[in-house]
Amino acid sequence: MTTITLPPDLEGRLDAEARRRGTTLELLALDGLRRLFASPAGDNGAAGQGTLLDFLAGHIGTVAGATEPYSEDCGKRFAEGLSQKQQRGQL
Repeated sequence: MTTITLPPDLEGRLDAEARRRGTTLELLALDGLRRLFASPAGDNGAAGQGTLLDFLAGHIGTVAGATEPYSEDCGKRFAEGLSQKQQRGQL
């Protein structure tokens, strides 16, 4: 957490505006800072980006994948790899 010390002139203007809006000086300041620095979509930063497909449109198809289904039998493949390393004396 950060504490910000406001100069008297700015504090006075914020306080007057907060009273006019029926809120607190702190909430008004936080609202203003969020509008300046926070992403409009919240924490994910995806505002105005469209879908993930839209975001990746220029990059889709640029990486050649393997034809072998590496996600199948992962445990068996791992065990076989360890066994081969052990046989070569690398484990």
